[in-house]
Formats: sequence, C-alpha cells, structure tokens
Amino acid sequence: MSSFFVELWEGIFTPGPTPTILKATNATFAALQVVLLSLLFATYSVHFVVLSVLCGGLWWSINWFARELKVAQAAEAERQRKEEEKKKQQQRLQGGGDGSGSSDTEVEGKVARRTTRSSSSKKSGGAAAVKADAEPLEKKGEVKQRAVLEPQSSASTEDEWERVSESER
Repeated sequence: MSSFFVELWEGIFTPGPTPTILKATNATFAALQVVLLSLLFATYSVHFVVLSVLCGGLWWSINWFARELKVAQAAEAERQRKEEEKKKQQQRLQGGGDGSGSSDTEVEGKVARRTTRSSSSKKSGGAAAVKADAEPLEKKGEVKQRAVLEPQSSASTEDEWERVSESER
C-alpha cells in the first residue's frame, strides 16, 4: 500500500497521466459518486442528481483525455521510429554506394551546408548574446530626479537634529 502512495507522489512530478494517477483519480471519482448517491437517498434532493451527472461527465472526460493522450504519444513514437529507420537506410545507401565520386561529393556538400548553417546560427546567436550583454536594457548608475510630492524646506537635516538636541536639554 505504501508503494502505491510513493508511486502516486512520484507520478505527480512525471509529465502525462501515469497509471497510478489514473487509478487514484478513478477511485476518487467512484467514491464521490457513492457519496452523492447516498446523499440523494438520504435527502431526495434533485441537486445531488445534477451533481452526480456533472461528476460523471468530468470523470468520463478525464479518462477520455488520458486515452487520447496515450494514442497521440504512441503515434509520435511510431513516427520517430520510422524517421530513425529512414535515416539509417539513407546512411546505408550513401555509405554502401557504387563508389563513384559524384555521390561522395553530394554527401560532403550536404554535410558542409548543414555545418555552415549551424555554425552561422551559433555565431549569430552568440553575437546576439554578446550584444545583449554589452548593451543593457536599462542603464545603470544614472541618477534620476524623483518627483517631489511636497516642497523641500530650506532647513537641512543637521539643523533639525540640532533643534531636537536643544529641546532635550
């Protein structure tokens, strides 16, 4: 039983619906339906019928969403698996070609272009980061005049302290 609560606690921090969270959710909604049904029989109030229908709709929608999310994740995993197989097949075809110079040149050109793009994007991203560091958004160190809410007196703070000291004597 304690392992269920440990899995439940860990499932909270895991993205997506985990089986433990779905079990806890279903158990909670089932208990809520039992409570609403017992209150309906105790009070014969139509309010508990409405609450039960709302609870059932929410319960169904949560389980529907979890099923749809599982289907979408499976489709994404299948798509990624197919892409990896396609890349491996292309690598085998390029590596095991007839040895003509044209296919080697095309492969090198593609790799060089990819490298150039990624290095240029890294350079521009790095330049933007350096530029952002060199030019802060807000200038620091400048003194700004605050708005004066009441007129300044001609007496300084030292004068006020002297008056306080004199009155204490």
